[in-house]
Amino acid sequence: MRIRIPAVAAAAVLTLTFVTGTVAADTVPKAAAWKPPRGPDRVHPDLNGVWQVLNTANYDVEPHGASAAMAFRPGPVIPVPAAQVVALGAVGSVPPGPGVVVGGAIPYKPEARAQRDDNRAHWLERDPEIKCYLPGVPRATYMPYPLRILQSDHGVVIAYEYASAVRTLLFKDPGPAPVDSWMGQSVAHWEGDTLVVKVTGLNDQSWLDRAGNHHSDQLSVVERYTLTSPMTIRYEAEITDPEVYTRPWKMEMTLYKAVGPDVTFGQFKCVEFVSELMYGDLRKQPLPH
Repeated sequence: MRIRIPAVAAAAVLTLTFVTGTVAADTVPKAAAWKPPRGPDRVHPDLNGVWQVLNTANYDVEPHGASAAMAFRPGPVIPVPAAQVVALGAVGSVPPGPGVVVGGAIPYKPEARAQRDDNRAHWLERDPEIKCYLPGVPRATYMPYPLRILQSDHGVVIAYEYASAVRTLLFKDPGPAPVDSWMGQSVAHWEGDTLVVKVTGLNDQSWLDRAGNHHSDQLSVVERYTLTSPMTIRYEAEITDPEVYTRPWKMEMTLYKAVGPDVTFGQFKCVEFVSELMYGDLRKQPLPH
């Protein structure tokens, strides 16, 4: 139908023509496509900066509600926090989160899911984060600590505040990694404005989160870093591990750029903080727990 606007209004306002209830296409303004600023090589987007997630994926990459603790013991009615963490109260609790796994659930093989559940039940003894082991990939990206991308005209390094972990992205593939390691071997290339990184040579000692989600040494990760605004990077990680999962799966999240005079990038070298946990029982006179 056609709506007529009074002549006085028509003099100041563009006449709108509705055809079967929709606005004519030529009256809708088109937004200009945003073009990321170029980096040091003047060709690819500038990813330099300090970045950090704003999610709870390090607790659990799958959707989860709030809970009293990461570790529980049987209670008189329902499970209660484990004795080792009960004194932490709300500090030891778990905040809720929608998860970062595309589709919601990790496609575990049945025996691997059982292993995840067993890991969860023994979180205090098994989570490598508690012992300050290197976080692995992709967990290093979404731990509650910042990361710094250092991009030059010929290379990229990613440094992590947690445990001073670091990755050098190789733009020339050297072939298979000579040995498996916590952070693996990262081989990168650009697909348009997206930095694509394939990570292989990972050991089986890292977890994906505090919830016991795990992988084997057959894990490979393909990461994608896409600058979506001056302050945001869209991070995607495709996970493949035929020993643990029934198919490849993805996680997605946003990295936010830290700005302002208070931006810092410290060193959280936590190895010395866990010496009592790891070696306290070796004292000549061990301290009581």
